[in-house]
Amino acid sequence: MEPQVVKKRGRKPKPKDEKDQQQQSAGKMKEGKKIQQPSVDEKYTQWKSLVPVLYDWLANHNLVWPSLSCRWGPQLEQATYKNRQRLYLSEQTDGSVPNTLVIANCEVVKPRVAAAEHISQFNEEARSPFVKKYKTIIHPGEVNRIRELPQNSRIVATHTDSPDVLIWDVEAQPNRHAVLGATNSRPDLILTGHQDNAEFALAMCPTEPFVLSGGKDKSVVLWSIQDHITASATDPATAKSPGSGGSIIKKAGNGNDKLLTVLWDQSAQEFCSVGDDSCLILWDARVGSSPAVKVEKAHNADLHCVDWNPHDDNLILTGSADNSVRMFDRRNLTSNGVGTPVHKFEGHKAAVLCVQWSPDKSSVFGSSAEDGLLNIWDYEKVGKKVERPTRAPSSPAGLFFQHAGHRDKVVDFHWNAFDPWTIVSVSDDCDTTGGGGTLQIWRMSDLIYRPEDEVLAELEKFKSHVIACASKP
Repeated sequence: MEPQVVKKRGRKPKPKDEKDQQQQSAGKMKEGKKIQQPSVDEKYTQWKSLVPVLYDWLANHNLVWPSLSCRWGPQLEQATYKNRQRLYLSEQTDGSVPNTLVIANCEVVKPRVAAAEHISQFNEEARSPFVKKYKTIIHPGEVNRIRELPQNSRIVATHTDSPDVLIWDVEAQPNRHAVLGATNSRPDLILTGHQDNAEFALAMCPTEPFVLSGGKDKSVVLWSIQDHITASATDPATAKSPGSGGSIIKKAGNGNDKLLTVLWDQSAQEFCSVGDDSCLILWDARVGSSPAVKVEKAHNADLHCVDWNPHDDNLILTGSADNSVRMFDRRNLTSNGVGTPVHKFEGHKAAVLCVQWSPDKSSVFGSSAEDGLLNIWDYEKVGKKVERPTRAPSSPAGLFFQHAGHRDKVVDFHWNAFDPWTIVSVSDDCDTTGGGGTLQIWRMSDLIYRPEDEVLAELEKFKSHVIACASKP
């Protein structure tokens, strides 16, 4: 594999006087306008003051290097007050040390255990005691995407700036010390088939040991790694040679320009892709090598992400550089050749980078964007009349929670399948702090998403308890 050219990251903070000059000039431009938008720091300060009210639990972990991908791994242990679980992260360095794939152990505090006054008392520059690095893999090139195999989440696939997909058995890989000049870790398997770089579009099949990848060659490639997994289980020595055990099941062309995301349906035969051409493409591995359906103008700009509802395979989410999330029904994708979404969700002020359905509730999904926000939506709330105080601004239809703990673009997030409503999210903080990133693991208060009558009944009991306590001498 050829050496990778590392993209320039980790810009230094601007000098204070330069920042002041920029703020003054920005202030002059806004003269004559009465509405002044709060700064990133002001928004963040306001958010942090509300953490004890909005969250059941939150852990903030400062990252030395930006991370482009974060994923939950297997649950390792269950205890009375918390569970221990693997967490997969990437480290995108500036070349002074190697790029790495990090395997961490995370202590996930159980619901209604953390004290409200404690969860907001964290230092933004510190590492969280709940996140401990367990193993480091020195990756050949920067890690653009991580995906775990659902049937065996110790098997992980990664994308870098090359045509290959790298497969790692993270438990079998040796722990490495990432220092300048260190040799790369050796992948357990290298999947070949693309004719050009495949950087971001990567997915694992929910039901079979299949790997799906999209590349700049406008093709999607589907491999089976069943033979490799079987060989690893029966005779680890035979599985040590990279390149063995991955067989191409399907290679299809005429796909998106610069494929950015691919994703499986719950079957092992259908998948979809999006890219820079504003198209949503559905593929069927059983039929030919061309797209099954191509939705033109699914958005008004590049598409960055897609997700297929695990509870209802008719519903597909897409996120775009046009700042919106759209929901499509595969039974009625187009009208006159143009995409006709069931609904447009417009609650971001910058490009949407990641969308994902909740594994717990079929109508709920999250979206993260370059505006630093991670929005949680419920499409069942769209169209429902909600009485609001007269002064409260109306929020976008379907939006019911906004995680504002990141101060820069939220590049990735992942719902925890073992712990409903728990999310890990990561931001690239180069533009605000001059380098590094922020990892946050959080769970909103259940008073926010539980049925209203249930919540009111509980609050009524709490009210009675407070009054009873207050009346005691």
